[in-house]
Amino acid sequence: MTFVTVLPDDDEEFRHVVRTWLQENVIGEFAELKGRGGPGDEDIGFDIRVAWEKTLGHAGWIGLGWPTEHGGRGASVSKQMIWAQEYTLAQAPARVNHMGENLLGPTLIEYGTPAQCARFLPGILGGDERWCQGYSEPNAGSDLANVQTKARQDGDEWVINGQKVWTSLAHVSDWCFVVVRTEEGSKRHKGLTFMLVPMHQSGVEVRPIVQMTGGGEFNETFFSDARTGFDMVVGTVGNGWSVAMGLLGLERGISTLAQQVGFERELNTLIDIARANGSLNNGVVRQRVVQSFIGMQLMKWNALRSMSGGVPGPEASISKLFWATWHRDLGELAMDIIGAHSTIMPDTQYTLEQKLFLFTRSDTIYGGSNEIQRNILGERVLGLPKEPT
Repeated sequence: MTFVTVLPDDDEEFRHVVRTWLQENVIGEFAELKGRGGPGDEDIGFDIRVAWEKTLGHAGWIGLGWPTEHGGRGASVSKQMIWAQEYTLAQAPARVNHMGENLLGPTLIEYGTPAQCARFLPGILGGDERWCQGYSEPNAGSDLANVQTKARQDGDEWVINGQKVWTSLAHVSDWCFVVVRTEEGSKRHKGLTFMLVPMHQSGVEVRPIVQMTGGGEFNETFFSDARTGFDMVVGTVGNGWSVAMGLLGLERGISTLAQQVGFERELNTLIDIARANGSLNNGVVRQRVVQSFIGMQLMKWNALRSMSGGVPGPEASISKLFWATWHRDLGELAMDIIGAHSTIMPDTQYTLEQKLFLFTRSDTIYGGSNEIQRNILGERVLGLPKEPT
């Protein structure tokens, strides 16, 4: 394993460096995974994927687009796209720290203190610390402003009480970035604070929620007098809504490029299956495959556009609405390509394509439902009247 000290300026030279490194390193148990471990499939080869994350970190491939002053490589948008393309072609293992690299890291760079960046960015870049997101609650899913989890100051610490739900990979995470209510009696967007909380403490209980796919990547997370340092607030106390929305802009914009590594792999797998079983000869199926391919290209170009303009605003909801619907439709296409026997669970274990169909039901709900995204676009982008209450 070698650290690529200098990235070539020329994109094609860079592509050669990336392809060579992946060929030399996606070997053994890493190659045996054949790219698996994405959404709905996270239970596959997790320990191997953790080792792969550290391999990437030691070689300097994490934080490729982060500014160099924060430990990143300062790679251009085109180079980040090349990395994503070659990563897919190499069938490298699915990543284990999307939340850290693509959401929390850029948020700290934008809103965090120098001390917070110095403390947490190296752990992400090295593949040594994993993160989860503490936003949704039983009564505050898409309506994030209804958060009820509370934090009160106790000396130089915060004491946190409440419950989060649908906390992806909380059971294998070291830290959680959490939106909590720090102002007693506050409502909606007022009085919310964005803070960083260690998961390995007695005041944090994580209960995996078993999904239809058989996996348990989603979790309930309970905070019972959990503690974190007073300096673990990102931004300022009471201004958590702005930080949370900035992070969601990254989730719905820039980080879509990372998601597309998995999406493109899934689409390519389905095309191979369709060729092999003859379903691609069906005109209707072929047209749906073409539409999926076109949708993938549109997502890529929209992600590139988002990456060229800093932290995306409310218009980033276009991306979330589009990819969630596209991915759900891909799951339905997968079942139709496989045929009638796709409804049968072989050997009590769902196939990757069946998991794709089942898991993508949730894509149009988590991270803000399709209905919420349409409201955001209508009200905050197009200036339409608010939905009647």
